[in-house]
Amino acid sequence: MNRLFFLILCAFASLVADERVFVVERESSSLAVIDNQKLVGRIENMRDMNHGIVKFYKNDGYAITRDGYVIKINPKTLEIVAEYKTSKSAIGFVVEDDFVAVANYDDKSVDILDRDLNPIQKIGTNSRNVGIRTYKNLLIFAEMDNDRLTVLRRNPSKEPFFVFHHSFSNVGEMPFDAMVENQNYIVGFFQSDYFGVVDLDSMQFSKISITAQNNLPVLKVPHFGFWSLGSELIYIPAVGDKKVLVYDQKFNFVKNIDTVGLPVFTSLSPDNKYLAVTYSGKEFPYIEIIDTSTLEVIKKYQFDGKVLHVRWSSKEPILYVSVNDTNKVMVLNTSNWTIKEEIQNIKKPSGIFLYNRS
Repeated sequence: MNRLFFLILCAFASLVADERVFVVERESSSLAVIDNQKLVGRIENMRDMNHGIVKFYKNDGYAITRDGYVIKINPKTLEIVAEYKTSKSAIGFVVEDDFVAVANYDDKSVDILDRDLNPIQKIGTNSRNVGIRTYKNLLIFAEMDNDRLTVLRRNPSKEPFFVFHHSFSNVGEMPFDAMVENQNYIVGFFQSDYFGVVDLDSMQFSKISITAQNNLPVLKVPHFGFWSLGSELIYIPAVGDKKVLVYDQKFNFVKNIDTVGLPVFTSLSPDNKYLAVTYSGKEFPYIEIIDTSTLEVIKKYQFDGKVLHVRWSSKEPILYVSVNDTNKVMVLNTSNWTIKEEIQNIKKPSGIFLYNRS
């Protein structure tokens, strides 16, 4: 009876909620599910969800877990469809029309699976692998222990699925996170004072140094997942300084924005008008909102616990905020910057991910 009631509730919610919110409950192996700013259920038995990541492709959802599982979920019925363990520890993945590619840490490989998580190909690298991305028919990733970038391409004969295309050695010490912007694969390093760019059309590699105020170098590039790329400006949380660094699209310095603490994550609103910033240390409970037209802080919030993630709605004037210590997700109305809802009973929330039914 309870199962029937839950399915009826989900069906009703689907009629009124175009956007479904999934929240990683990092210590309970589960995903909380929110419709219309209300907790409507959760997906249990999601393995180790510390640093869990969720992605959606068409009507499928995929999660990668700390202990090396890829889990396919149905984001409408909230059921686990399939799972596959690629290694003891996986760090990142991409989903395309006919494959899922997983970068593994501990068994030093990249796994290629089909969309139902059946194994297609395992590629050994003798390195922890990170920064996995796709571009056209290419798959690109960084070999952290080998200081190398590897580019694979789809095999027209389909056997094997991917074949070697190009590699770049001695690119920088300990490559880590990466992103693709237009045709450029941009990679950061733990130990080098620059970042690398591969033009994937010409297969040319270049090093780019970024500087802050008074032409001082930025000595460590943070995770690219924490950057925000606007149509005109790029916003980067400073490492070890209470500032957000602002650059133009060619990485010319524009401005430092002073912040309340050491910024960890910057998140740009869908219309590019506002930037939400989260912090670490004693400022963990804060978020600040920056107006991108003036590059000034216009709003500061202090919550009753650590803020681990924020996510802008793509459908409504809403910003979701996960407050880990007090087991809730706050819903901010971004039209007037008031608190709209306080969603309780979200167990140790961290990452927030959106599924758009339309």
